[in-house]
Amino acid sequence: MVSRIITVAPVGFDGFIVDVEADATKSLPSLQIVGLGNKAIDEAKERVRSAITNSLLDFPKKRITINLAPAELPKDGAHYDLPISLAILCVSGQIFQSELDGSVFAGELALDGTLRPIKGAINIAQMAKKAGYKKIFLPLQNVAQAGLIKDIDIFGVESIKQLFLHLKGEVLITPTAQFHGQISNSEPQKPPFLDDVKGQEQAKRALVIAAAGHHNILLSGTPGSGKTMLAKALSNLLPELSTEEQIAATKIHSVAGKITGEIVTMRPFRSPHHTASVISIVGGGSRPKPGEISLAHTGVLFLDEFPEYPRIVLESLRQPIEDKKIDVSRANGHVTYPADFMLIATMNPCPCGYFGSKTKECSCTSSQILGYQKRLSGPLLDRIDIFVGVSQVPNEALINSDSLSISQHLTASESIKQANIIQNKRYNSSTLYNSSLSNREIKKYAALSDDVRKLLVSAANQLKLSSRGYFKIIKIARTIADLAGEENIKFEHISEALQYRG
Repeated sequence: MVSRIITVAPVGFDGFIVDVEADATKSLPSLQIVGLGNKAIDEAKERVRSAITNSLLDFPKKRITINLAPAELPKDGAHYDLPISLAILCVSGQIFQSELDGSVFAGELALDGTLRPIKGAINIAQMAKKAGYKKIFLPLQNVAQAGLIKDIDIFGVESIKQLFLHLKGEVLITPTAQFHGQISNSEPQKPPFLDDVKGQEQAKRALVIAAAGHHNILLSGTPGSGKTMLAKALSNLLPELSTEEQIAATKIHSVAGKITGEIVTMRPFRSPHHTASVISIVGGGSRPKPGEISLAHTGVLFLDEFPEYPRIVLESLRQPIEDKKIDVSRANGHVTYPADFMLIATMNPCPCGYFGSKTKECSCTSSQILGYQKRLSGPLLDRIDIFVGVSQVPNEALINSDSLSISQHLTASESIKQANIIQNKRYNSSTLYNSSLSNREIKKYAALSDDVRKLLVSAANQLKLSSRGYFKIIKIARTIADLAGEENIKFEHISEALQYRG
């Protein structure tokens, strides 16, 4: 007799259905696991043996072979413990195959038979739903996260003994109530807010436009002018995650092992140091894992001191910024992770930081300034939507200004929220923003009148904009029009958008 239990192998952003097969023969007692499992799966033999015995169930005194199919798929993680133990109980006659059919199982076992939370629970639940399964059994700590997936019954299990009694119909486990709607952010917003930054009205306006349309933005200015503070204030301006965005962000953080049973309710704000490696930024490793650009999916990737990052790291951002995803290819596999993030970067104009300053003389030579600015390639800069110069605020303005209210912040947040509602209705999607429009979609949703088009063509020729830069102007103007509540892009919207393509 061969038993068959269904589980899921999370691979990349999705996963594969895995059959856990068990066979028992009369021979010297042993437990062998085959099917290209890693060290954690190999060690499952001891966990499963102790868990079954300590749950007052019988571990068969036979030669047991466990096969994880498909055999050519690399398998990783401790969530195979539960399906392996059920396969053993089934092949030994303690559970019938009919009691296990139509369900998916995943969970890590403790030696006393209790279940510990696993990573990638939401990925497992979503893949089980796609494969047509109606029931999934997970550790109790993972049910809230998996509950984001609709139309599948999710059972929270505390121990293998509890699951055994449920399958036998003696003590039933109630499925978790399905989640409907959106989870509001429970954590209070943390400073800085927009009003905490003194002056810098143009930079604040650019920040609001960037947040409303999810445009990439580069802030350049002297040290202490407020660039970093402005960038951090951006996280408080972004609207709440939609249900689809919560699922996507939670999947990424769960498969990366950043969370187990929690749900991502706040937009991610990732700020890697400039010494970060390429793999940590784009993802990879022997078992490819998501990098910072994927962990920032649906949120913000903040790169402070932009030119200080290694050139290979900066150039690796070009393709993800354009395609909104990253393909990670390694010898052990190929995975694709989403990378739809909003990039905000800051930089000084030169190594000393005071080139062009009115208050302090620059000490850099011409070659040093040129070499510093050339660290950012033209193709990379062409993928940034908005460029803003941030100048030093006079000390008098800092001392005399004592307003710490968040009225400006609230006004900006409300206008951004309204602009997002307009975009959601226009594109019939809660995950598509103006910055993501293709050239074909621009013709449909951001059509220009003849006069406005003439202005844009004339300015584009003078500024020597690339084709990408030309369309970015239209996207920014579309966002400005949405902030103003205008259906059509007007003269003033294009004019303002041109100011941000320095």
